[in-house]
Amino acid sequence: MKEIKQLQDISAQVRRDIIRQVYYAASGHPGGSLGCADFLTALYFHVMDHKTSFEMDAKGEDVFFLSNGHISPVWYSVLARSGYFPVDELASFRKLDSRLQGHPATHEGLPGIRVASGSLGQGLSVAIGVALAKRLDQDEKTVFALTGDGELQEGQIWEAAMFAPHYELDNLIVTVDWNGQQIDGANDDVMSLGDLEAKWKSFGWETYHMDGHDFIDIIETINKAKASRGNGKPKLILMRTVMGQGVDYMMHTHAWHGKAPNEELAIKALDQLTSSMDDYAVPNGSL
Repeated sequence: MKEIKQLQDISAQVRRDIIRQVYYAASGHPGGSLGCADFLTALYFHVMDHKTSFEMDAKGEDVFFLSNGHISPVWYSVLARSGYFPVDELASFRKLDSRLQGHPATHEGLPGIRVASGSLGQGLSVAIGVALAKRLDQDEKTVFALTGDGELQEGQIWEAAMFAPHYELDNLIVTVDWNGQQIDGANDDVMSLGDLEAKWKSFGWETYHMDGHDFIDIIETINKAKASRGNGKPKLILMRTVMGQGVDYMMHTHAWHGKAPNEELAIKALDQLTSSMDDYAVPNGSL
């Protein structure tokens, strides 16, 4: 078990990685990535039973799917920091011929990536397929998936939401990054999501609420969801986060959903994020 302070330190470094990736690529999605850094750090460094040796079929291990694939910088950082591939490779984010594409892809064989994602609405369906496969294989491990809140405006999400309870996939835990923002503005301005808890419950899901920036709450909530396995209900966690968490000028706004900082703002962001971990090598060593 990682102590909470260790998880906080890792998460701070993950946020530093995010800023560097999008700055040097001059492209990417820092807002949601920063908001999900604590959740993915807790998942990969404490909660999940997973193998960094990486086997595509994931037999005998927990598996994670990122449906909102545009927040790839946070996932790449966590994968690298937990040992799936060299940390220095983060410097290749969004470069030509890089394994670290803007949205996760499989054709270059990046360890940790099992399906291309970022076409919003599809990741939950994939996770359901794997949850079914694990049950058929009598594999007792858990399938995790993360979606964005704006992504819930996609119709395929609700088809999948009907499917999972019907087939009693209680080995599936889906988390919604509920930051209230999407690329065009606030959810409530673009298309109100309504009462999300009531909606998911009405579809037959067991629902939980979680503070996505509190490691104790993250770990305890996921453990509760795992402990309820056997009741025939898939699990849905509504995770409150702040878009741009950790960088003051990026917080509470959709403005940094898909926008890279310039050098001055990147330095300002890094100054707000401190970690005792070693940073990866960066071009020219300027940041």
